[in-house]
Amino acid sequence: MLPVSSLLGRIIILMLIVIMCEMFSITVVIGRAQNPWKECNTRRMAEDGIKLARRSSGGGAVFHDLGNACFTFMAGKPEYDKTVSTGIILQALEKLGMPAEASGRNDIVVNVNGDMRKISGSAYRETPDRGFHHGTFLMSADLSRLADYLNPDIKKLQAKGITSVRSRVANIADFIPNISFADIRREVIAAYFAHYHETCEPEYISPEALPDLPGFKEQFARQSSWEWNFGQAPDFSHLLQERFVWGGVEMHFDVERGTISRSQIFTDSLNPAPLETLAMRLQGVAYHPESLQAAMLKLIAEFPEQQKELSELANWLVNSIR
Repeated sequence: MLPVSSLLGRIIILMLIVIMCEMFSITVVIGRAQNPWKECNTRRMAEDGIKLARRSSGGGAVFHDLGNACFTFMAGKPEYDKTVSTGIILQALEKLGMPAEASGRNDIVVNVNGDMRKISGSAYRETPDRGFHHGTFLMSADLSRLADYLNPDIKKLQAKGITSVRSRVANIADFIPNISFADIRREVIAAYFAHYHETCEPEYISPEALPDLPGFKEQFARQSSWEWNFGQAPDFSHLLQERFVWGGVEMHFDVERGTISRSQIFTDSLNPAPLETLAMRLQGVAYHPESLQAAMLKLIAEFPEQQKELSELANWLVNSIR
């Protein structure tokens, strides 16, 4: 067995890092160019305490729970080749007794009586000097909950960006009932070492043992923020309509980088002044429930005689953009 330092000397020319992790909470992960309001049921996620994470690679939305595992391959250029990492995953699955195959540009599927079922999806990212291959293993995920969070509310929302392609999925545990994370981790590492004809001691990372890499904590904090996960959404427009006892309201929002860039509000209310004021003030406000709530509270304070109507409007507006 070679020491880690011997292999690290070849990182630039070989794909020598595989990281696998188990998710510690339910999370929906979206691709770099996706709009969370379009891809996810953000209202249901907020109600159930489900986290959203935007990765730096492309691809579609993925549901993660404790029955899902993730892997990442990294390689320097020009040697980066995603077919190599895909081949390593397929070899590991074969060793576990599960014949699978690559399908399309980023899926690994298994044939179930002529029906191809997805058990792994991948996404990729390339920089000038290296490439990354991210992927998942559906081990024993609660597939019944996929539709809860990956089907967005019906919103009158016109959005740019990449749209997920929904696939028929299956768990590896459906075919190998006693499969464990340790089993698949062992076989992926073994297939990886077999491909490169070298071995090393794996390095294990966790929230208690973060990697000693320059800027890691800062990058982790940035990608945990609302500004990254929601604010990086492609530009979109949103039309909201509702009729109250005191009048009808129609709101038009243009949103750029998670911030309202243009706001128009139409109403047949007998006293439209508060809504005219709101339309002007919402420009530059984050398209975020707490930010809109703060704007509405300020408006209510300025127009106390319409507190009841504006409170009703605030509750509807905040719930409509979740």
